[in-house]
Amino acid sequence: MEHVQSVAESPRIVISSAADVQIWKMLAKRAAGETALRVGVKAGGCSGYEYVFGWERAPKDTDLLFEGPGGAKVYVDPRSLRVLDGTTLDYDTSLLSRGFVFNNPNATSVCGCGASFSIEKSERQSNI
Repeated sequence: MEHVQSVAESPRIVISSAADVQIWKMLAKRAAGETALRVGVKAGGCSGYEYVFGWERAPKDTDLLFEGPGGAKVYVDPRSLRVLDGTTLDYDTSLLSRGFVFNNPNATSVCGCGASFSIEKSERQSNI
């Protein structure tokens, strides 16, 4: 039984159509039972924080659920949401940089590879 909290009434993370399609494509190639993408943030990288991804069979009790326009599920833990709030998860299909892209309004700077970022330290983002 899923105990995940859906926040569909006011999306705090938006999943673009391109990201939605790619999540479904990748899930189709994954192990049976995996039903969602997990997105999070951890300390690390060259700018202070980095995005992390994983595939999940079921949400954790405190996860929040965000759904793309085609129904792709993305689970986010509450601590990561403090930094990801307002983010759009997109998928870049260009020849040079194919992959997931975070358009994160909380990032004050991003490293050249786009995988690491920094934020203004506030109480909202403490303890990540």
